[in-house]
Amino acid sequence: MNKDNQTKIEAAVFRRFLKHLDDNKDVQNIDLMILADFCRNCLSKWYSAAAAEVGEQVDYDAAREIVYGMTYDEWKENHQSKATPEQMQAFEVKRLAKENT
Repeated sequence: MNKDNQTKIEAAVFRRFLKHLDDNKDVQNIDLMILADFCRNCLSKWYSAAAAEVGEQVDYDAAREIVYGMTYDEWKENHQSKATPEQMQAFEVKRLAKENT
């Protein structure tokens, strides 16, 4: 596969991934962190860092708007729920396990 096609495919996969996250707003960031060790905020940081690598400036808030499809404040107000004690416990267990590896 040539590099141009690979880049086009990767871009299409990323757009589909963002759409999937958008279509599944009920999946909370804490759930993503517990299960996959990343969340929408992580994707935003990676996006901003990747932009910087190619000489573009996309600050964290702008990257979050790209990933969330809205401002972070809108997301929190309309889609973010308070983490349950069970979610917080699972997150802490994962965090401690990661620290000890």
